[in-house]
Parts: sequence; structure tokens; C-alpha cells
Amino acid sequence: MLWLFTPLAQASNKQPLKIIALSPHAVEMLYAIGAGELIVATTDHADFPQAAKHIPRIGGYYGIQIERIIELEPDLIVVWQSGNKLEDINQIKRLGFNVFNSDPKNLDDVASELEALGELTGNQDKAAKVAANYRHQLADIRAENQLKSPVKVFYQLWSTPLMTVAKGSWIQYIIEACHGDNVFYDAASDYPQVSVENVLLTMPEVILQSQDEGNVLGVDWSKWPELPAVKEKHIYQLNADLLHRASPRAIQGVQLVCDTLNRARKA
Repeated sequence: MLWLFTPLAQASNKQPLKIIALSPHAVEMLYAIGAGELIVATTDHADFPQAAKHIPRIGGYYGIQIERIIELEPDLIVVWQSGNKLEDINQIKRLGFNVFNSDPKNLDDVASELEALGELTGNQDKAAKVAANYRHQLADIRAENQLKSPVKVFYQLWSTPLMTVAKGSWIQYIIEACHGDNVFYDAASDYPQVSVENVLLTMPEVILQSQDEGNVLGVDWSKWPELPAVKEKHIYQLNADLLHRASPRAIQGVQLVCDTLNRARKA
């Protein structure tokens, strides 16, 4: 969590607040704490909850329509430093808008940012309850899985090129919560590119993929029956939104991965 400009002081006293949320996960957080109706614009792929699909779009990974931001005169802009163009963020700051960077790096950050957004929007009580519930569920999952036997996991982030995750990545924290053993944990970057040969050397017991068709069809793992994950049929396609978005729904993603690893443990 990082302040990119001055914290929202609410000196403008505009009622209601008008918020622009420049990431799908920020939209989910704002709805979770009861501030979703204040969002006047967002980016592509912000599709949860259902009401979010009706919010006007003003950009995506390719850039933000700064002129639309000026027209909307928001009281708060929730940016995403890892997902928005830095030049767009810097221009928004130069224009003098109140900016908050929502960029959770690990599972625990989600609760902290829910509380911060609650303070910014005047929804402290609801945010505190949502954050407490999230922390409680996460603690339960960690406690339930910490003594289970580790499972060697290869997470296929994408197929062409073949990419995975390592220490410091969002997915790594999910794997850790389920007591999985990421076979590329020690890679040089958080999201390394690897080869099929690299994967074969690690002999994963489970291969996890997102449900994106291009990812699933990109590599035919059945060609390598010597892999434990192939031999035991432990290759699973999971909901990318639950796994990749740093929102309260991340708990569902963690539980999904834990349930999947438990199937391998019982085999």
C-alpha cells in the first residue's frame, strides 16, 4: 500500500464521493466495503460483482483516458501501480487529484487495504468487518494446512511463452498458504520464463493452470507421462479471477488451491 499523492482529506465535502477505480481488484474491494455505488469509472475486466459491469470504462492496460478523468472530476482515484501505466499515474498526480495506490503484494495486504479504503470513503465500520472476516478465514486456512505434507507444484501462468511464478509473486503466497512446494520458488525473477525441459527436471506432483483456453491448450503435458502430475492425472484448470485478483475473493482462490493439493495428497 502506498500513497502516491496527499491522502484524501475530504476537504471538498462533496457528497457523495465520486471515485474512479483503475483496477478490477479495487472495484471489488470498494463494493465489498459498501462504496461500490460511488465508482463513476473503471477499467476493462472489472466485472465483479454484477453491478460492476455497468460502470463506464475509461481504459485498460494499454492506457487511461485522462481527458475523461478531468471531465468526471472525481474526489478520489484508486490507481494500481503494477497495472496502470506509470506515465498515466504521474499525469493524474500532476493534475492534482487525490490518489491512492491499491497494489497488494501478498494475501495479508488485502485486509489492510480494505481498511484504508474504508477510511477514505467513510465506510470504516463495514471495511473493518470485511477485513476481520478475511483475516479470520485466511488464518484458518493457514492453520489447517501448515502441518500437511508438502506437494510439489508447477503453476503454469502462461503457455506461450511458458511462464510460471517464484518467490515474491502473488501466487506464491497462495501456494504457501496451502503448504505447497513451488518447484520454481528460487527462480531469478518473480514471474520467470521456463522451458518444458526445466519443468521435466522438477517432476511436479501437481500442475495448476488458469482456465484460459490459450493457456490450457498451449502445452500438451500428456506427452510426458513420466511426470507425476501427468501419471496421477493431477493437472487442474482454475478460475484466474479468484487466483490473480487481490480482493476479498482471494480467499476463495486460496481454498480452491488447497482443495486441489489435497486431492494429490489423498491419491
